[in-house]
Amino acid sequence: MDPAYIENLTYDEIKVGDSATLVRTLRPEDIQLFAIMSGDVNPAHVDPEYAHSSMFREVIAHGMWGGALISTVLGTQFPGPGTLYVDQSLHFSRPVTLGDTITVTLTCRKKFEHNHHIIFDCLCTNQDGFKVIVGSAEVLAPGEKIRRVRMTLPEFKLSDRQARYDHLLARTQGLDRISMAVVHPCDSESLKGALMARDAGLIVPTLVGPLGRLRELAEQIGVSLHDCALIDAPHSHAAAEVAVKLARNLEVEALMKGSLHTDELMEAVIDKDTGLRTHRRISHVFLMDVPTYPRPLLITDAAVNVEPTLEEKVDIVQNAIDLARMIGITEPKVAILAAVETVNPKMRATLDAAALCKMADRGQITGGLLDGPLAFDNAVSIVAAKTKGIRSAVAGQADILVVPDIESGNMLAKQLEYLADALSAGIVLGARVPIVLTSRADSAETRTASTAIAVLMAHAQRKRK
Repeated sequence: MDPAYIENLTYDEIKVGDSATLVRTLRPEDIQLFAIMSGDVNPAHVDPEYAHSSMFREVIAHGMWGGALISTVLGTQFPGPGTLYVDQSLHFSRPVTLGDTITVTLTCRKKFEHNHHIIFDCLCTNQDGFKVIVGSAEVLAPGEKIRRVRMTLPEFKLSDRQARYDHLLARTQGLDRISMAVVHPCDSESLKGALMARDAGLIVPTLVGPLGRLRELAEQIGVSLHDCALIDAPHSHAAAEVAVKLARNLEVEALMKGSLHTDELMEAVIDKDTGLRTHRRISHVFLMDVPTYPRPLLITDAAVNVEPTLEEKVDIVQNAIDLARMIGITEPKVAILAAVETVNPKMRATLDAAALCKMADRGQITGGLLDGPLAFDNAVSIVAAKTKGIRSAVAGQADILVVPDIESGNMLAKQLEYLADALSAGIVLGARVPIVLTSRADSAETRTASTAIAVLMAHAQRKRK
């Protein structure tokens, strides 16, 4: 039979004793997808910890996953299109576990001429030959021949956002909590983000803001302020100044932006006399976990430096490389982005890219492997790079994307977050302490993920000291 077509067998073409088979192997995503479609989230199927303590000692498939395979045979090949279900009886002999290969065999047992019904014996066996499901199915068989082009279904990818979030937090396992000042957390998401980080064992929070408003908000959204130090500040500007002073005096190891504007916080951070400047240019990195990209992706700078000069980009690149190494990327691959992959004197981004790469060759930037200018597609797709004849150890495998300016970086990061379901974390580098800096529209989950990065950075600083 031509695999490009789907074709049935009519009632008259089927004889008693005829059979058809289908073979499928159970994958984790099969269980997840079946649970999503059916709403059956029985922990025996979706909770490995619970399943381990159950009678089967491991996750098992929903019973009707196997039943659905029987339906697949009936509806697509034996008899095929035009078949109508009439009755079904199944007995489940043993569970199907991850990795089991199930062979479904349907055999014609009886035909009824007066109404064109057929009864099929149904048997599902596993790779060891043991019976998994036995039963019967009665259908109204098609009376006319049907042959159609086989429909191509859209590709389906499961994005387990919670698993990716848990994986990010798992990087901090075994690390002590750090002290963090949370600046003006006066909306629900910023306050919940700080408290989620507290409950995850990441931070000991100091909440800086108008205390009456904070307590009222906590009561309104039903959260507790236990284990939080509270410092009263009448407004957001004052809260930023107090929090920066705490960091400068080594009373906290990190800062987190709450519901104030970025420039309010950064104005206090970059103050030459009372701020948190170092010899490095302060810059921002979005750490993105993109479901369609095989490794973490760092994007810089999309939040602090508006139109950085070449000299400022040196620090921006070095900050990002240092962060990548802190999170376990031994030799980060850095793609310097531009609109094209060739140097064009009329496009400053391409000139800066070429200069940055040469500076890395001369040891002015260390710890990473740089290439540029690279267009975005060449930076993240080996196929695109090969199509354009680009030979590079970075192209298609970038760990860090260095954008030309804040507009392009901000749009890129938010497109990945909102259109590609990327999990994002935002952190400010180059200051005396790490600063969690997210958008005011970001969720509590995003803020907590960002806090995990701050914890890694704070512990790295402890080791250096």
